[in-house]
Amino acid sequence: MSFNTTFANDLLKLILQATAIANLADNAVTSPLTSLYMALHTADPGASGTQSTNEISYTGYARVAIVRTAVGWTVTNNTASPAANIDFGEMTAGTGGTVTHVSVGIASSGATKILLRGTLTPNIVVANGVTPRVKSTSVITVVTS
Repeated sequence: MSFNTTFANDLLKLILQATAIANLADNAVTSPLTSLYMALHTADPGASGTQSTNEISYTGYARVAIVRTAVGWTVTNNTASPAANIDFGEMTAGTGGTVTHVSVGIASSGATKILLRGTLTPNIVVANGVTPRVKSTSVITVVTS
């Protein structure tokens, strides 16, 4: 089963921009999340993984907070993209690795819930002196067929 394209777009807007879906879901709770966190992964964290599954680790790395508004995310035609480039901390020490996947979750650290995950193309080779960047042209797609 898959989502209707219009509903997939609405669902992405609810999750990433805190935009209500009329008569179905809203963001009006006592303390809704105002930001979500992007993590970098050296392999797919998998459908049952957490944000710490295969998460890259190096000195200087931290997940990046992205606001849940149109300022943080662009959503069109069942796809979502960061509204601006997302720069992670520069690697100053550690083993680095190749970033092949990203995830969007609910916390700045720990084995927390993944809301969305996907392949990052092109991959980012992280070594000393490299500042990983997920570009605003990167796309997360909700399957509709």
